[in-house]
Amino acid sequence: MFEWISNLFAQLQQHVFETGVLPVLHAIGLGGYAEQAFDWTEFFLIGAIEITLLAIFLGALEKWRPLENHTDSHDKKIDVLYTMIHRLGFVPLAIFLLLLPVVDGLDGWLRMQNIIPPKLEDGLPFLNDSPFLSFIFYLVILDFVAYWLHRAQHQINLWWALHSLHHSQQQMTFWSDNRNHLLDDIVIDAAFALVALLIGVAPAQFVALVVAGRVVESLSHANVRLSFGRFGEYLLVSPRFHRVHHAMGLGHEGQARGCNFAVLFPVWDVLFRTANFENVYPATGVRDQLEGRDYGHGFWAQQMLGLKRMGEVLLSRGR
Repeated sequence: MFEWISNLFAQLQQHVFETGVLPVLHAIGLGGYAEQAFDWTEFFLIGAIEITLLAIFLGALEKWRPLENHTDSHDKKIDVLYTMIHRLGFVPLAIFLLLLPVVDGLDGWLRMQNIIPPKLEDGLPFLNDSPFLSFIFYLVILDFVAYWLHRAQHQINLWWALHSLHHSQQQMTFWSDNRNHLLDDIVIDAAFALVALLIGVAPAQFVALVVAGRVVESLSHANVRLSFGRFGEYLLVSPRFHRVHHAMGLGHEGQARGCNFAVLFPVWDVLFRTANFENVYPATGVRDQLEGRDYGHGFWAQQMLGLKRMGEVLLSRGR
């Protein structure tokens, strides 16, 4: 079945590239970039399929069990734009492929010095024997990294100046996952891709890992009254669990600068004592919005205000 799906996707990619992308490249004099454009076509199609399925299934879920009746369609449209920018360009994979020759070159140089960098597969042979176990193992490792990166976004004032844009959405939907400052996205995706390369994740496997993570993250931001039950809440981040993280004055602004930082698996919050399993669905946003702080109502305004907040943090350090 999976082979059939893979073959069908390959045919679709070839068709879109030959009939849509390649003629445009030749028309604008960029035919020499055909190989890179072929790879980008794959990223674009994966993102387009992902967005379509999320819109169908999570859109239906939000209509079935909505938590809030939203009134600001403009904010939702901006979140859709963020999703299109991030997922149709498939930023994480693009950065992964850009870093790949750098890591390979470093690996080659070390070997010339008779230094053999250790790989996870060397000590854990099951990673080569079972693709499924390998996938789960890498997913857990990368989620552990994502947890600490997320905590850093909240605890480093300069980084929070950017990340606070993500928390400024007061009418969350499944589209809100990608409401991030572009610079914030680049830093996170670069760190994530670098770790994946260093532990030996293959490009094809990285695609699957990223997509799996994004699907859960979209669900966790959905405007839906949904928890995973007494035990399920400890296994996978639910919309209820993550909404508490977004809670105004609580989730990201409470004691020790927040709770529920886990991206996929709440076990990290349990282990490091940042979990909050209260069965509540609080209002979301950033507390200083109540004091009149503007986070912008359009894409470019939000991006510029993020840089302005960074500047304010830097200026406050110099005083």
